Amino acid sequence: MSNCCNDAIMLLPEWIPSESILMALPNKNTDWNYILDEARGQYRRIIKSLTDENVTVVLLCDDAEDAANLLDNCNQDKIRYVEIDYNDTWVRDYGPITVIKNNVLTALDFGFNGWGLKFASDKDNLVNLHMMRRGIIPSGAYENAREFVLEGGSIETDGNGTLLTTSRCLCSENRNGGLSKENAEDRLRHYLGVSNVLFLDYGALDGDDTDSHIDTLARMAPGNTIIMTVCDDRDDLHHIELEKMRTQIETFRNTEGEPFNLVEVPLPDAIFDEEGNRLPATYANYLVTEKVVFVPTYGREEKDYRAIDAVKKVFPSHKVVGIDCNTLIKQHGSLHCATMQIPAKLLNKNLYDK
Repeated sequence: MSNCCNDAIMLLPEWIPSESILMALPNKNTDWNYILDEARGQYRRIIKSLTDENVTVVLLCDDAEDAANLLDNCNQDKIRYVEIDYNDTWVRDYGPITVIKNNVLTALDFGFNGWGLKFASDKDNLVNLHMMRRGIIPSGAYENAREFVLEGGSIETDGNGTLLTTSRCLCSENRNGGLSKENAEDRLRHYLGVSNVLFLDYGALDGDDTDSHIDTLARMAPGNTIIMTVCDDRDDLHHIELEKMRTQIETFRNTEGEPFNLVEVPLPDAIFDEEGNRLPATYANYLVTEKVVFVPTYGREEKDYRAIDAVKKVFPSHKVVGIDCNTLIKQHGSLHCATMQIPAKLLNKNLYDK
């Protein structure tokens, strides 16, 4: 594995203070249509939790007036409405990925093809471009990287040159034609400036449409830490895969050759849809903001508590807030999938003028 990197580029870790959180509101043209009222209620609760904690939400929507009426219980001073077309609401995977490039905050607009051609994505793939053309992302801060298909939920960084991802996703045939690990690493080094790419080969969750996004399995955190999902129930179909994942993570090293501090979060007790299919619920899908970490919960009291307690230990200076995500998981995603952090000063300051 090559140790070279681009020192002029740095991928920002998610615990760097951000100005806003990008989200997209469910509407009748999204896959939420069959439970639209329930889905909009879920987003209403999430946005209220964020704005109650003084987090600004930049909300993509099809009708700003309708969205404001839905969110009448939220702090409107902390919401910015952007009317735009999109296929669905998982902005983590098509929103801008921010790097510092030559000392300038830069929004990288990677290709998005519906998680390997599984779902329609033509509108999602143009969201960042449209935000640039409308001046929301300044043109000087925008870079077209859409020749490379890359989803935000598929990568994690410590901000010190290490990137954590999964081979099932980055090397999948339907994203970039089935790149080798070496070729995928070359692209990641080129665009993100990383020097130490760690590929997880295990850990797929049943019901996961993303081909093992890293944000369902393991997350990089401050203090040279990896928070990883574990399953102690030997009768659970995930037990063997997650044990293999744990064993592999134990071999990983940072750019200094040091092992990571490992913190465990439990796999939630099984959740099934109405047809009896297991849903990919995971506590690893938490969201970090400047002062608060929001952790998805699933009404599994003991497991919910253990997950929140583990996150508190890793983020001792943050408040930790649980958000019930039982509706989100019905579309096979969770809290991190539905959000994307936007660092301070990346977006046009006029967006924040009210």
